[in-house]
Amino acid sequence: MGTLRAEAEFLGIIVPYDFALDREIWRWTPKRVSLLITRTAQLGLPSTVAMAESISTDRAVRNATRRLLTTDPAAIVYLCTSGSFIRGAAGEEQMRAVMRKAGAPAAVTTAGALVQACRALDISKIAVATPYIDSVTQRLHTFLDESAVDVVSSIGLGREDRIWQVPEENIVDLVHAADDPRADAVFVSCTNLRTYGLIRQLEIDLGKPVLTANQVSIWAALRAAGIQQPDIKQRLFIDTWRGSRRRPPSETTLAALESQPLARRAVAPKVVGGGRNLVQP
Repeated sequence: MGTLRAEAEFLGIIVPYDFALDREIWRWTPKRVSLLITRTAQLGLPSTVAMAESISTDRAVRNATRRLLTTDPAAIVYLCTSGSFIRGAAGEEQMRAVMRKAGAPAAVTTAGALVQACRALDISKIAVATPYIDSVTQRLHTFLDESAVDVVSSIGLGREDRIWQVPEENIVDLVHAADDPRADAVFVSCTNLRTYGLIRQLEIDLGKPVLTANQVSIWAALRAAGIQQPDIKQRLFIDTWRGSRRRPPSETTLAALESQPLARRAVAPKVVGGGRNLVQP
């Protein structure tokens, strides 16, 4: 991470054509930072492997990057989990290379940001919660395996469309069902799942970091751009403040997470929406 910037900044954001949570990603963004968002071409496909491959071609990434260069963004983010993991670790690296060649001063992808967050927090074993059908979730497993992150448990909802409509209570149940004692953290995949208001309580309930697609993307973009991160009471932000790393969490971290505590939920783990466990113990 470079020298921290004090002046107003822009971040360029590339999202899929079906992205519906523009307001959500602003919640991780410092006040002096503006997000400039562009969408990939409308394809009208369900959320399948074919869709993820179609929105992440070199041409699609290159054209979207160039559309964002007018205001000189400090970094450009490809904000789509499946689009950035669908071709494996080599494909994610290729995406960032295409973005930089097209003019991005710094290039970030959601899948790459997840790996960066895992390294920053010393996470090597992870539980995965996704809204996807099995074939897409399996591609995430492959990407994480290639990136030296071990998936110890995984649950998917089996949805192919309108993922942004999954209720927050279903997301909470999904995360609890995905968690495993062996996991250092839980990752909630897909930028079309609403998670900002859930992370803090989930981290209290589970006693471990809960990483989500939009969260890691904006976190990594701020670091790549050299922009001071906001004061957010989520483990990813607290435990990597100004690049510092603390494992296990310090007393200060725990106090910050538990200040003004929310009502705790007693959630019986269950699979919702037709998902199933894809990783056997």
